[in-house]
Amino acid sequence: MTDLLGPAEIRELAARLGVAPTKKLGQNFVHDPNTVRRIVTAAGLSPDDVALEVGPGLGSLTLALLPAAAHVHAVELDSKLAAALPSTAARFAGADAARLTVHHADALRVRAADLAGPAPTALVANLPYNVAVPVVLHLLAELPTLRHGLVMVQKEVADRLVAGPGSKVYGVPSVKLAWYARSRAAGKVPPNVFWPVPNVDSGLVAFTRREPPRPDVARRAVFAVVDAAFAQRRKTLRAALAGWAGGADRAAAALTAAGVDPGARGESLTVEQFAAVAASAPAAAPTPQ
Repeated sequence: MTDLLGPAEIRELAARLGVAPTKKLGQNFVHDPNTVRRIVTAAGLSPDDVALEVGPGLGSLTLALLPAAAHVHAVELDSKLAAALPSTAARFAGADAARLTVHHADALRVRAADLAGPAPTALVANLPYNVAVPVVLHLLAELPTLRHGLVMVQKEVADRLVAGPGSKVYGVPSVKLAWYARSRAAGKVPPNVFWPVPNVDSGLVAFTRREPPRPDVARRAVFAVVDAAFAQRRKTLRAALAGWAGGADRAAAALTAAGVDPGARGESLTVEQFAAVAASAPAAAPTPQ
């Protein structure tokens, strides 16, 4: 049976490794066993799931994932932590440690070919606050085998990721995640379960991959419209998309063709509507690289 890490174990491991959490890497280590159990339960892993964990740190969540998944890929940027994780798993997880593969890598640069072994099907991670959104979007783009996931992020970021049209916090992360998956808020996590204690709450975001709303439109083309619309979110779409379309009149024509009011703002559009606008792009609209 796998033993989980409490405050004493976390401090002992950190002292032995000479590790101190750094703001630069966005490190906040979970030291509460009940929290990692809760995360794994909320992730809804099946016995054949292959979990992908980003930023395992000292291994708190890793140890809870090992008995719940068929395999765990742990991607760690810190070389010292990556080197120590296998021995921590062997010490606390026993035979389950054989299910772990550690990758010393930057999650923002990981490609499917980098993850030797069974392909990941579930992303379950306590993500560094400073790169949470780009990591989630990058992994969904690069790893088509990811079917679902549960990530812990700063509560403010969680709110943005799951926001719907019309919300004050609906924006680029909301729309881009919706392109890949259906998402929902899965709970709040208090600061006192971390070391060091952050000055914000954390939130859990669960997602399930879906087919793109418009498979006939390139993702990059849709995301170009989204980026342009929210770069000037106070402006009407007619004005905000003028640069993208090659002029305000061209933008209005594309919006009208897509069934969208040119006087609307980006925060009112669904991902399906953004895709429709991209599909109606005028010839002058730039092609994303």
